[in-house]
Amino acid sequence: MAPETIEIKVQRLEERVTRFEQLPERMDRLESQFLQLRTELRDEFSAVRQESLARENRVVATLREEIHSTNRRTVATLREENHTTNERMVTTLRDEIRAGDGETRRFMRILHEKVISDIATLGEARQTQGPKRARSKKQPRS
Repeated sequence: MAPETIEIKVQRLEERVTRFEQLPERMDRLESQFLQLRTELRDEFSAVRQESLARENRVVATLREEIHSTNRRTVATLREENHTTNERMVTTLRDEIRAGDGETRRFMRILHEKVISDIATLGEARQTQGPKRARSKKQPRS
């Protein structure tokens, strides 16, 4: 390999210096591109976040509506079951009261007949004993 001449060395050195001189301009362009990329990424992340929040809000609204709908159906079902249960209880209580009334009337009839029988027995006993003398009251002394 032949030794390089000074002219070639100087020429290469000048090329290197020229490239180094262009470096700040290239760095400025890269910096500008990085700043633009950073802005675009921030905007995109913000858009994704907003879209995600909007989707989440829609899901929450849908879930709320489903919960309200389910609650309305559940309340309606419970009301219907409660109404049916109440009607059955009223019917049962009426039947029990009527049965109790009948039983009470039967006992009252028995007692009434017993009282009538006892009164008749007392009347017969008085007739067989005859009239009792009226007791005389002592006259107060004057």
